[in-house]
Amino acid sequence: MSAARRKPRRSPGHTLLELTIAVALGLVVVLGALAAYRSQRQAFAAATDAARVHDAGMNALTLIGEQLQMAGFVAAEVTAPLSGPAIFGCAAGRAVGTDAVPVCEALSNRSDGVAVRYRGDAVSTWSATSGQATDCLGQAVGAAGSTEAEIVNRFHAKASSSTGEPELYCEGSGKVGTAQPLVEGVERLRLRYWLAGAAQAVEASALAREQWSAVVAVDVCVLVRGAPLPLPLPQRTRYVDCEGAQASGTDGRARHAFWRHVVLRNAMAAQS
Repeated sequence: MSAARRKPRRSPGHTLLELTIAVALGLVVVLGALAAYRSQRQAFAAATDAARVHDAGMNALTLIGEQLQMAGFVAAEVTAPLSGPAIFGCAAGRAVGTDAVPVCEALSNRSDGVAVRYRGDAVSTWSATSGQATDCLGQAVGAAGSTEAEIVNRFHAKASSSTGEPELYCEGSGKVGTAQPLVEGVERLRLRYWLAGAAQAVEASALAREQWSAVVAVDVCVLVRGAPLPLPLPQRTRYVDCEGAQASGTDGRARHAFWRHVVLRNAMAAQS
């Protein structure tokens, strides 16, 4: 075979260089795609968590607000008065004891608690299958066959003993001594009370037992904690707490405080 017809040999070094460049470019593309995916995943998780926190805060304020607006309610045809104050609160604790004489039990998370009293019937509450009035958990209250009863619903926030997550709890008259969770994520409940003619709201510890009948409005704040986010390391998060002050968390979870001013309609009517 003549030298003119021989095929030129390809340089192995040139092929290896091409392969190296191709691999490097491929790695750059893969790393860029992973970084974009990770960023989008974190942004989606943060947005989902923010929506969950907002829903929990609004649900908690709605539940407590509706109950506070019912405080002191007695139907016009009922002549028997309530056996105790329409509202009773605890600072850094929850209401325990009997419905007639509630007392305060301290909570480790320093969350406040409140007990709301009113006369329930088929109009002011959802009726049970037996026609009885129901408490905050939908439990029947009163004697079988009766359509009205005095109801005391007690709210507080604490960490669940099973999951460790904070939750808003309610204990109703239908099963005294057994509180059930209503809204997950509520880390703290903060309450301030307005007396008739007062210039500012005060916390529960500043009120004597006989002053609870003079409460006409309540400032409610719920502090909601979000879920852990998919971050490499816990990051410090900043938020405004129920005192209106800047605070920070070191567990990487978002927190948000929600406020509502609730007027006790039946208390205002009784004093007018």
